[in-house]
Amino acid sequence: MTPQDASESRWSDLDRPPLNASALRHALVRPGSLWTSLEVVQETGSTNSDLTGRAEELPEGAVLVAEEQTAGRGRLDRSWSAPARSGLFFSVLLRPGAGVPVDRWGWLPLLTGVAVATGLSRAAGVDTALKWPNDLLVTVGGEERKAGGILAERAGEDAVVVGIGLNVTLRADELPVPAAGSLALADAVSTDRETLLRAVLRSLEQWYVDWREAGGDPAASRLQETYAAGCATLGRSVRAELPGERSLTGEAVAVDGDGRLVLATEGGGRESVAAGDIVHLRAATG
Repeated sequence: MTPQDASESRWSDLDRPPLNASALRHALVRPGSLWTSLEVVQETGSTNSDLTGRAEELPEGAVLVAEEQTAGRGRLDRSWSAPARSGLFFSVLLRPGAGVPVDRWGWLPLLTGVAVATGLSRAAGVDTALKWPNDLLVTVGGEERKAGGILAERAGEDAVVVGIGLNVTLRADELPVPAAGSLALADAVSTDRETLLRAVLRSLEQWYVDWREAGGDPAASRLQETYAAGCATLGRSVRAELPGERSLTGEAVAVDGDGRLVLATEGGGRESVAAGDIVHLRAATG
């Protein structure tokens, strides 16, 4: 690439400065911290795929951040893409250990959602709502918009890689779909990605450590009640699009102890949904 090419490249957007990996490591990778390493790469296909591939050689607490993802993935292998340095795209390696039963690991994406929302509230002044099971919502022009998502994947027998994608400075003309949003479009008081990443990782450490010390119990760690308080899905009529091309409609009334969404269906019945796409059909009641 010639100097002229470089000046006109996608990396020349001065409104989107690169992350300072050394400063982030200095702030986050400390003795006694959950975070044991932090690497920033300019571009990769998927931080989740990269970290999963290296899980056997890395200790718990490894963090991989990409300035740009070319093959980012959401649930059901949906693609996730955004302009370089327009957001936070990162994955963390967690090893819940023998103290947390495997059947409670399903709480990790919900825990991450709570941690991200808590961190963003402090650092960006944005009220981030949670759409079950893994979407991060912000309000833009009075409408709910998806600004981020979470993807948790097993990595071998004892590890989970949790990936977070968050639109930070994405502009209206860059939105991949009309229903997308960003912190900037939600009038965040700060869109400094280093400030936001530090806040999110510190919040994630606090929630994860408390949950792990409680043996993964979502009630004892207050995770279940905190998730429910911030979940935009509860109290709404929803349609759950389930595996096998099946769908279920009802009012979302609770998130149970296993992290499943409980729907009150016609006729007074209740059904728990463990996985699926949720479509909000109307605003929450109450």
